[in-house]
This record gives sequence, C-alpha cells and structure tokens, in this order.
Amino acid sequence: MNIDKTRMAELLRNDRYPRSDKYDPEWVLQGWMGPNVLWLTEWLCERMEFRPGMRVLDMGCGKALSSIFLAKEFGVEVWANDLWIPATENWQRVREVGLEDRVFPIHAEAHELPYADEFFDAIISLDSYQYYGTDDLYLGYFCKFVRPGGQLGIVVPGLMRDFDGPLPEHLTRIVADGKPFWEPECWCFHTADWWRQHWGKAGLVDVEVADVLPDGWKDWVQYEKACGEAGTLLFPSEEETLVEDAGRYLALVRVVARRQKDG
Repeated sequence: MNIDKTRMAELLRNDRYPRSDKYDPEWVLQGWMGPNVLWLTEWLCERMEFRPGMRVLDMGCGKALSSIFLAKEFGVEVWANDLWIPATENWQRVREVGLEDRVFPIHAEAHELPYADEFFDAIISLDSYQYYGTDDLYLGYFCKFVRPGGQLGIVVPGLMRDFDGPLPEHLTRIVADGKPFWEPECWCFHTADWWRQHWGKAGLVDVEVADVLPDGWKDWVQYEKACGEAGTLLFPSEEETLVEDAGRYLALVRVVARRQKDG
C-alpha cells in the first residue's frame, strides 16, 4: 500500500454507506474489481429482505467482500460463487474473518451452477450479471435456484439513457491506457427501464425496483481515486471518462425482483 490507514479511511469515507464505513479500509481497497462492492451491496440491501439463517447465493462474488458483508451484517449463510477468483483464495479470506460457518466459496461458471432448484432464499449479484444475464433465456435458468417468493437483486454498470445516434465522443476517445472506455463488451450496459422490461417480459418474476444510484458516478470515481492513490488498481483507472461523463450516460443500475409463487 502506498498510504497509511488514516489516509485510506479518509479516501473511503462516504456518509451514504454507514455499514460499509465500519470495515477495514485496507481490506476494502485490496478488494478492487470495479466499483466499490460494499457500497453496491449496501445500496442493494436497502430494497431486499434478509433474515438470519437465510441461504443466499452471491453470484460473481469476486473476492467475496460482498459475501462477507452479507454474513456479518445480516447473519445469513452465503454461497460465494465466482469463476475468476479461485475458491481456495476466497476461503482464505473467509477464514481470516472467522466466517467459516456462514460463507462457502464455490468455483462455478454462470451456466453450470451446481445447486439444487429452489435451494436459495435470495440471490444477489454485484457488477457481474450484465456479462451473462442479458441473454433472453438466462433468467429462466437463474431464477430456478431461488425459492418461489424469494428475491433476486442485482447492481450493474449501466446507462442513464440510451444513445441517440453515434456513441458520445468522450466514451470512444483513446485515454491514458491507449484504449477507449467503451469497448465491445460495454454493449451489455443498459438502462433501468431496459432491465425492468427484460426481467418482466418472461413472466417469471415480479420486478419490485429498477432504478439508478443518484450521482452514482461520483461514488464510482471516489473509489477509483482511492484505489489509484493506494496502488491497488489492477487496470488503468476509468476516472477520466467517468468525470467527463458526469452521469450523462454512465450509471449504476439496481434491479430487485421476486420469483412468482406459481413460476
């Protein structure tokens, strides 16, 4: 780390996320894999129902920070599922915080999940679902793992509004790392209304929430800057593009739905 813990805490201080503020700032900064996953989780949980002992799937959990947060804050049992981070690595993180009886790391691909139908009381996904869940058929596969009446909640990078014509120049301009922000995989970014329609049209879930984080770009930038100063970014910072965009197009989108009881 390039800075001490006092400075780390200053960089991460955000009154919008009081639960997240309790966590070791070094641990939070080392967990970088995109926007601050603790903040995303805390925002998502405002519209989800958790009770101690519930079984929760954390899909695309990355370094399991969100899984640990859920277990600590709500007393739930979490299956921390990721493809890119080895389960053994996440198990070590779980052991370090003494949650061996509540967080269970699993290595599995999104289309080959090793769970029984209706096993989970709730499913969440932070900054992951956009990579596989835009497929029209995926929700039918995914929601079978949650019990009827159980909630599914995601937060994904997305759009404030659709593009009217060509992509904005600031998204396609070459930046410091020699690449533009907007690469082909960014076409998985969609508006909250798009997600509402996408989930609603299948007749499998009732969409309860589809919205954007107010001024979410500022939180995104805050964490990027903090990780940049701490030296924990694994890829070049997206700060330049996010600041220039200033919430005109780029957003953090939340969707919460409930599996229909006859679905």
